[in-house]
Amino acid sequence: MVDYFKTDLENLHQALVNKDLSSAELVKETFAKIETIDPKIEAFLALNKEQALAKAEELDQKGIPADSLLAGIPVGIKDNIVTKDLTTTAASKMLANFKPIYNATVMDKLDQAGMINVGKLNMDEFAMGGSTETSAFKLTKNAWDQTKVPGGSSGGSAAAVASGQILASLGSDTGGSIRQPAAYNGIVGMKPTYGRVSRYGLIAFASSLDQIGPLTRTVKDNALILNAIAGHDKRDFTSSAKEVPNFAEGLDGNIKGLKIALPKEYLGQGVASEVKEAILKAAKTFESLGATVEEVSLPYSKYGVPVYYIIASSEASSNLQRFDGIRYGFRASDVKNLEDVYVRSRSEGFGDEVKRRIMLGTFSLSAGTYDAFFKKAAQVRTLICQDFAKVFSQYDLIMGPTAPTPAFGLGEDIDDPVTMYMNDILTIPVNLAGLPGMSLPAGFANGLPVGLQLIGPQFAENTIYKAGYAFEQATDFHKAVPTIGGQN
Repeated sequence: MVDYFKTDLENLHQALVNKDLSSAELVKETFAKIETIDPKIEAFLALNKEQALAKAEELDQKGIPADSLLAGIPVGIKDNIVTKDLTTTAASKMLANFKPIYNATVMDKLDQAGMINVGKLNMDEFAMGGSTETSAFKLTKNAWDQTKVPGGSSGGSAAAVASGQILASLGSDTGGSIRQPAAYNGIVGMKPTYGRVSRYGLIAFASSLDQIGPLTRTVKDNALILNAIAGHDKRDFTSSAKEVPNFAEGLDGNIKGLKIALPKEYLGQGVASEVKEAILKAAKTFESLGATVEEVSLPYSKYGVPVYYIIASSEASSNLQRFDGIRYGFRASDVKNLEDVYVRSRSEGFGDEVKRRIMLGTFSLSAGTYDAFFKKAAQVRTLICQDFAKVFSQYDLIMGPTAPTPAFGLGEDIDDPVTMYMNDILTIPVNLAGLPGMSLPAGFANGLPVGLQLIGPQFAENTIYKAGYAFEQATDFHKAVPTIGGQN
């Protein structure tokens, strides 16, 4: 049986081309892994067995082309990315029976690349949360310790890869929702530049912040998946027409002369000492590879969390008004009039966190408070963007921890929204500024993975991958495997 801990996309591709392995065998083995491992992790919400096997057999009949690197390889998809004829719920009771009649653009792109969707992955409801505990259906566990959260909102996408059930998955990132779960599970997660990947078919949370991105075990695998999903899409007016380079090119470990900034705010109060230690060691590793690392300041980053929760909640209150019990989605029964349909369908269909954010957003946009809250938040967002621009005028990349602590316990912070929100303090500013950011494994604290975050200027994914690859090759953190995978 293929061991996803001991292979990568290029090796699997070679085995498929040489016919040492068929795509159908690989898909069957993947479902066997999911059946064995997932009851302990609970990452998958829906499996795509019939369609996946049919596609694999079709690819095997034609033969896997040598130049189609991703053809025949299974992938998991976060459940807020719409998939034709496969239930897409956004982990909400509101969409419990929603079967889309079309594919998201990223699904069409993966399909063209020959990748096989094996199933939909659990998440925080409508991507609102940082622990995957707000899902209406399942409680996903951390791959390294099943008493800990997998992070969120792409917790299922991270835990499925980290536990060896699949080699790659797609997630979405609004304020850290790819990078934070990647950090908690000890894998690689990339949030691309805003506009680099089409959002068409991504169930919207906050339209000016959301981005789809890949989660993988290695940096090169991550770059290969981004190659497949990036690019302009005329159906998404915010998608960039900028040419897409080959992200996997130039990964040679050479980063001599690279200038990296380390903001003092990223190692300040609230960052666990073991996390701080891992990041300072990472800085020394970069220096040993020929890069320079210098301390800088991002003074407005401390306002990131309040700014984000006003802007994201305001956009959410607008985006989620379509779920009204009329055309599709959950509809309350025994309703007496139209107002009853709206009020009861939303009250019963949405979970507490979603309702909390809708109310916060509606309040922030209301006539009496718009200037004091939403307008002010938009102004501070500009200052955060200017902070980054100033640093990037002198440095190639910014480094720091992905999250202030390793994964926390299940049930620990779920009743304390403020603490939960503060877990995203290091990732949120990247979304507010529309920048690319990647988390990769950088060590351990109390047996749990610690993530290193690399942030670049807009459309500098290549530089991030180059630096991340050099760090990965100089360390062994990415080779560590959780107990659930059969070793520790």
